[in-house]
Amino acid sequence: MIGPHRRYNPLLDEWVLCSPQRLSRPWEGRVEATRESPLPAYDPDCYLCPRNLRATGERNPDYTTTHAFDNDFPALLPEVSAETLDEDGLLLTRPGRGLCRVLCFSPRHDLTLGEMEVSAIRSVVDAWAEEVARLGGRDFIEYVQVFENKGSMMGCSNPHPHCQVWATGYVPQIPARKTATQRRYLQAHSHDLLGDYLETELSQGKRLVWGNDHWMVVVPFWAVWPFETMLLPTRRVPDLPSLLGPERDALAEALKELNRRYDALFGTAFPYSMGWHGRPSDGGEHPHWRLHGVYFPPLLRSATVRKFLVGYEMTAEAQRDLTPEEAAKRLRDL
Repeated sequence: MIGPHRRYNPLLDEWVLCSPQRLSRPWEGRVEATRESPLPAYDPDCYLCPRNLRATGERNPDYTTTHAFDNDFPALLPEVSAETLDEDGLLLTRPGRGLCRVLCFSPRHDLTLGEMEVSAIRSVVDAWAEEVARLGGRDFIEYVQVFENKGSMMGCSNPHPHCQVWATGYVPQIPARKTATQRRYLQAHSHDLLGDYLETELSQGKRLVWGNDHWMVVVPFWAVWPFETMLLPTRRVPDLPSLLGPERDALAEALKELNRRYDALFGTAFPYSMGWHGRPSDGGEHPHWRLHGVYFPPLLRSATVRKFLVGYEMTAEAQRDLTPEEAAKRLRDL
C-alpha cells in the first residue's frame, strides 16, 4: 500500500490514517533546539543526584545503583475525599486515589538507558518489577503504571535518568481498553491477541526492528508516532514481576539496543515517552494479558523537526506521515 490508507489497532479498537506522501512536503514550521553542551556526571543543583537535597528538605542517600522514593509533588494521594458527583449522568466525579513514585536509573546525571551498561539496565528492570509488585500488593491499588518522559521536548523537567511509577485505585482508561480488547480476542480465538500479532510480525518481518531469544522490538502495524515501537516478550508473561531471570537479562539488552538505535537515528539524545502495560493488580490471572512496552518518540524528520498531534489528529483520528514499514527499516538498518 503506497497511498493513503487506514490501519486498525485491535489493542485500542481504533483506526489510524496513514498518509506517507505528507512527509515530502516543504517544512517551514517550528524547529526545535538541540542540547549542545554535555551534562556533568554529577550536578550539585539536581534534586535527583546522590547526596543532594530535594524540595521537601530530605537528602538523597549516596546511592550507587537505582533509587526509588515517593514523589515530592504527587498527582495522586493515598487518602482522598470519598465524595462523588453525578448530575443526571452528565457531570460525574469519582475519587482519584493512588500513590506516585520516582525511580532514578543511575547515580550518574549524564547517562541515558542507551548509554548505560546492560548490567546496570538489568538493575532498572528489577526495580520496575519490584515497584509494580510492591505497589500492586497494596489493598486499594488496582493498577500500576511505569512510564518515562525523556527530554525537554516531552516535558521532562530534569535530565537525570529517571522514570515515574503511578499506582491507582482504579484501572486507567488505556489499560482498561486493552484489558477489554484482549479479553474479547481470547474468548473469540482461544489465543492471546499480542501472541498472535507477534507471530504475524515474525512471519512477515517488515516491521521487525530487532530481537533476541526472549524479546522482539517492532514498529506496530497501527503505530501513530513516526518511530513508535513496541517491545513484546516471546513468552506470554502478564507483568514485569513475572519475568524470569533470563528474560530480564534479555530485556536489558533489548532496551539498550533500541535506545542506541534511537540516538543514532538523528544523532541526538532521542526524546520519547515510554511505558509498560501489564495486567491489573487485582490478583487475577488475566490469561488474555501479555506484557508489552511502548515507546512514543516525537521526532519526525531530524533532531529538530518534531511531529505534533494537532488538527485532524485531535478533531478526527490519528494520522501518521510515513509507513511503519519504512520507520522499521530505518531503525533496523542503523
